[in-house]
Amino acid sequence: MKEYKTVIYQEGMLGSLFFGASKVNPVKFTEFLNKNGREGWRVVTMEKDVRRMLLFFAREAYVVILERDV
Repeated sequence: MKEYKTVIYQEGMLGSLFFGASKVNPVKFTEFLNKNGREGWRVVTMEKDVRRMLLFFAREAYVVILERDV
């Protein structure tokens, strides 16, 4: 049997407010994936999304689908 969870990973709002756009930090994203991997989660799929914030600012995010055996 499998268990699934969906996570939206995105950076904070400050980068978007100061620079007009915020990209995902690869080091923090790697730490996020490794933390979930140690808990037994495996990435099934993920999709990049650019999310609007306060009408003028953009923020990069990833929608990540994880699975693990129960």
